[in-house]
Order: sequence, then structure tokens, then C-alpha cells
Amino acid sequence: MYYLFILAVAAERLVELVVSRRNTRWSMAHGGREFGRGHYPVMVAMHTLLLVSCVVEVWGWHRPFIAWLGWPMVAVVVLSTVVRWWCVATLGKHWNPRLIVIPNAPLIQGGPYRWIHHPNYTAVIAEVAALPLVHSAWVTAIVFSVANALVLTVRIRTENTALGYHGPAPSPAG
Repeated sequence: MYYLFILAVAAERLVELVVSRRNTRWSMAHGGREFGRGHYPVMVAMHTLLLVSCVVEVWGWHRPFIAWLGWPMVAVVVLSTVVRWWCVATLGKHWNPRLIVIPNAPLIQGGPYRWIHHPNYTAVIAEVAALPLVHSAWVTAIVFSVANALVLTVRIRTENTALGYHGPAPSPAG
């Protein structure tokens, strides 16, 4: 069942890429400028390798499903996915895993952005840690949580600079 769960997460990521491509075309047609092109492929690779590593660790090291850990982690993954899609819905055409800024576009301050500066990234942090732990793949959870922290440090710094962020206002991406 875990492998099907990973497959479902992969399918969801493919849907995100379709939405991203559509939103990229719209943003660029409206004067959007992309920032952080160098770290975007790293993010894509990291998330792809996360899914592969989840499968490899569970299969190769015969990681067991431990109910008291696995079921709460399933809940964290599902909740983080709900929060991420809430971000997508709130940002509408402005949502993109690429960092595209449209000049003079207002910052989105509704939805989860009214409470937290980077709700999408917060959800991704939870998901990256929880997804491997659904089936006790703790090595993957640790390695990719550290990798994700490094990538997000660069990403958030780049995003804040691109947006001219200097205060507590919510971000239109992430």
C-alpha cells in the first residue's frame, strides 16, 4: 500500500506541474519575471529523489509499517497536501513552484497567507519529513529534511529579495 501512496503523491506532483506550466504562461504574458532559475532544478530533483528514496529505503532495507507512527504521518501528509492546495487556490494564476514575479501585482493576503508568511513551504517541510516516516524510512526523512532546509533557505531568501520583502506582509508565492 505504501508504494501506491507514493505513486499517488507522484501523480499529484504531476498535476502540480501541469498547473505550473499553465500559470507560467499566464504570468509571463502579464510581464512576469523569473528569479531563482538556478535553484528550481535542484528543488525538482530533490522532490523527485525524495519519492525514489522513500521506495528504495522501504524496499531495500525492509522498513516496517509501524501503525503508531505510520498513521499519524499519513495524516500529516494529507493535511500538508490540503494546505498546499489551499495555497494554490488562494494564489490562483499567481501560484507557481517557479519564482515568477509580476510587477505591481498586489501581495496576496487571504487564505493561509493571512496567518503565516510562507504556508506552502511550511506544508512542504511537514510533508518531506512525514512521507518517509509513513513506512519508517527514517534515513530518508532525515537526509531529505536537511536537503529541503538548505533548498528552502536559498528559495525563501531569493523570493523575499525578488518581492522586495522587508516586513511581515504575506508572500504571493510559496
